[in-house]
Amino acid sequence: MWHVARAGDRALLVTLGKAIDPALLAQVLAFDQALQERRPEGLLDAIPAYASVLCRYDPAITTAERLEKGIRQLEGRLRSSPSFGPIVEIPTTYDGPDLGDVAAKTDLSTTAVIELHSGREYLVYCVGFAPGFTYCGALDDQLVVPRRASPRARVAAGSVGIAGSQTGIYAVESPGGWNLIGRTDLRLFDPAADPPARFQPGDRLRFVPVR
Repeated sequence: MWHVARAGDRALLVTLGKAIDPALLAQVLAFDQALQERRPEGLLDAIPAYASVLCRYDPAITTAERLEKGIRQLEGRLRSSPSFGPIVEIPTTYDGPDLGDVAAKTDLSTTAVIELHSGREYLVYCVGFAPGFTYCGALDDQLVVPRRASPRARVAAGSVGIAGSQTGIYAVESPGGWNLIGRTDLRLFDPAADPPARFQPGDRLRFVPVR
């Protein structure tokens, strides 16, 4: 059963599960698609991520109770899950300041770290934290390392990092505590674009080493 909770005075957070899992993300995206198609009265927008969807509404038009009723009508009636996006290649220069540290922590060579990181496709689960920051999974188990003990005050836009079972790309300069192993020159956030973030949940990425 979906869990619906208030998130402030004009939003509901609908949680479909608790795992970082492709099948669960597919359900989340199917729910988001159903919301866009049926558009319950007063719904302003819906933001999918991982295992939940944040539903923002206009309290002058509807109430949390009425919106939840509309959401509950969709539970168990979703269409087949939408397919994930095509694979987008991310040209990556693997020269990050934490590459050597990650190699030491995982008992791997830097070459092996690069090969493992670039050797699989990743699914975008969430875009957030900072504008356009792209959370992707899942890493090869051999690359799982914790966040840095001391976050950096400034991480350059385009930095590619890993933390836990995920890899991510910093779309804008921001503080950050992930282990930085590389960088890309792709522009991932443009305030003038629609949408501003280049990637969305459900997109698929592959990191391609730049020699």
